[in-house]
Amino acid sequence: MIWSVLAIFGVAPWAVLMARLLPRQCGLALALLPLGLSLFFLTRLPRIASGEVITESWSWAPGLQINLSLYLDGLSLLFALLVTGVGALVVFYAGAYLRDHPQLGRFYCWLLLFMASMLGLVLAGNVLTLFIFWELTSITSYFLIGFDHEREKARKAALMALLITGLGGAALLAGLLLLGAAAGDYEFTTLLAQGELLRDHPHYLAALLLVLAGAFTKSAQVPFHFWLPAAMEAPTPVSAYLHSVTMVKAGVYLLARFHPVLGGTDPWLLLLTGFGAATLLLGAWLALLETDMKKILAYTTVSALGTLVFLLGLGTPLALQAAMVYLLAHALYKGALFLSAGAVDHAMGTRDISRLRGLARPLPLLAVAISLAALSMAGIPPLLGFIAKESLYKAALIQPLAMAVAWTAGVLLVAVAALLVLRPFFAPAENPMPVKHQPAPALWLAPLLLALAGLLWGIFPTQIDTSLLAAASGAIGGTPPIPLELALWHGVDRVLLLSLLTLATGLLLYRLQPWLLNRLAGLPPLAAWGPERLYELGLAGLFAVARRQTAIIQNGYLRYYILTIVLFAIGLTGTTLMLKGIALPVPALTGARLFEMTVTVMILGAAVMAVLCPSRLGAVVAMGIIGYGVALFFIYFGAPDLAITQFVIETVTVILFVLCIRLLPPYLPREKGVVRWRNALVAGASGTLMTLLVLVVLETGGGSRLSDFFADQTWPAAHGRNIVNVILVDFRAMDTLGEIVVLTLAGVGVYALLHLRGRGGEGKSCRL
Repeated sequence: MIWSVLAIFGVAPWAVLMARLLPRQCGLALALLPLGLSLFFLTRLPRIASGEVITESWSWAPGLQINLSLYLDGLSLLFALLVTGVGALVVFYAGAYLRDHPQLGRFYCWLLLFMASMLGLVLAGNVLTLFIFWELTSITSYFLIGFDHEREKARKAALMALLITGLGGAALLAGLLLLGAAAGDYEFTTLLAQGELLRDHPHYLAALLLVLAGAFTKSAQVPFHFWLPAAMEAPTPVSAYLHSVTMVKAGVYLLARFHPVLGGTDPWLLLLTGFGAATLLLGAWLALLETDMKKILAYTTVSALGTLVFLLGLGTPLALQAAMVYLLAHALYKGALFLSAGAVDHAMGTRDISRLRGLARPLPLLAVAISLAALSMAGIPPLLGFIAKESLYKAALIQPLAMAVAWTAGVLLVAVAALLVLRPFFAPAENPMPVKHQPAPALWLAPLLLALAGLLWGIFPTQIDTSLLAAASGAIGGTPPIPLELALWHGVDRVLLLSLLTLATGLLLYRLQPWLLNRLAGLPPLAAWGPERLYELGLAGLFAVARRQTAIIQNGYLRYYILTIVLFAIGLTGTTLMLKGIALPVPALTGARLFEMTVTVMILGAAVMAVLCPSRLGAVVAMGIIGYGVALFFIYFGAPDLAITQFVIETVTVILFVLCIRLLPPYLPREKGVVRWRNALVAGASGTLMTLLVLVVLETGGGSRLSDFFADQTWPAAHGRNIVNVILVDFRAMDTLGEIVVLTLAGVGVYALLHLRGRGGEGKSCRL
């Protein structure tokens, strides 16, 4: 399975070259990869349907209990098939939708990287591996949402999605760490078997709230729902893939995956059903008030995500089965609707349903696709959406309030489905809009295939293998696969009567929608006072604080930078010493040799000279004396390698200082009065603190476990005999690499500044 993820990661960079060489065929060629992977995962269905779990694991960081583990059961298999199967159609569709776009290769690169990240997320068998892929989906979706980066709205929408999902990701990491610490392992094979232990753990509630924060932000639950409609600034293939099938379903997948661990408690029930109900009702209501096709679909996606969270919160076997049926039905019809909306926009130049009429005549195949998908969303037989709606009603019948919520949302979705199809496609047009571009075959074929899949699965729910949904719902409940009883006809019962009432009331609401819009026209939009407004105010406040803080801290004066660093070091370290109650040691001054005393007096005299010397050159020489004095101590105490290093560093530093002196501005007048006493006080406190730290270290003694470790492992592990060199090159390789990178970047920055000054004339000298 790991190769399925790595294959997409490996192909993604080559998509840029392929788009240049084969701009017309690259969509079809790249779609073959996810299509082949979907067939690969489909071959695993018989093993998964029998209750088997397929695992793979590679040791990554064993000291931190981090493995690159993969875990394939019914739930992850269902999501893997959606990621690759629908992904293949979206890639194929994007080749026609973005044809001749100058950045088509870049788009495909980010789309494939996102696909690989999402596939890794649903296959992850380790919670830390899951989190890494979780964050990769946020990063890659940022670039996809902001693909049209020249438009300010696209940039703002991408930033909004990144900030909200990023904050949720930080909370999720804390929750996952708590769960791993409580279970003693980060592997799903261990976690999923310790549900009772974790639910009784003192950290259960904290872990639950943190995990829910990550899931709710990703899956656009109230009050984080507003980022999803804003993300409709992305190209239509992005909306169809990320915001109806994959990314926003990541939060649902997370809740479903942790249901055996965190589910079944009162906090789980109250939080998931409460937020899910609010989200599904609000999303469906807001969709009814929109006129932009993509915005309508975005809000109905919010409603569907709320429905899934609501069902997972109920947690009964019927609810879990209904969640999986609803998830599959929604992926098929919503993917088709998004792709159809993009094709309409491409053909007509607008997505505003108030302007579109009579599109069925010029766009017949597109009309078939969007009609089938809308009928499925409305829950009309014989579409799979009808079976999903009846499954939802059956699960909600256990409680009158739950049934009322589900029925109300169903009514609203019927009205929204009618809005998307009846007026734009079948209402007569007095002055029909001309078709600007006849859609290419891919623009109607991709949505038509998804819509037909929903139709076939609805007509033949038992003939088409439903073992996948049974295995998925069993994985959520922590039980073996339970066969689903899916059918279009269960006889005349309460559920059927509720479905008929839903359809009739929804059509009535559709007829009243214009009147409703007129009555609500005078009210301020939700964006003016809802959570989106709070986000904007919070972001504006953050920027204001950042500007003020930058003006104070980054003021351009090096002496203030040093003063700030020293004060914080004194405050934090000194406070720690006091809180720990460390006794101040008394230094032993006896036994000092003449050589030690002589070098010490030389260093102290050079330090005083560096402070009082009126010449920069003299101060540099004094600082060099200090460094050479330290090197003498290294030689005296038997560390010639450190002494040589110290000599080289001091020599190079002194030479560089001397070379740079001529470029510095003249000495500023020395501070007087309060400023001078302040600097003296800070310098004295800093020196005193460093002296105390040295004395504390000498007094504590006891050695270090690392000393023996490095001594024992230097030759067997790193094949080196110089412990210091081995530590720097092998044991601290990443740290050393980081230092090299920092120095390289600093050097490039200095070169750029000097080059800019050379071109710009005199430039500005730094203020000291």
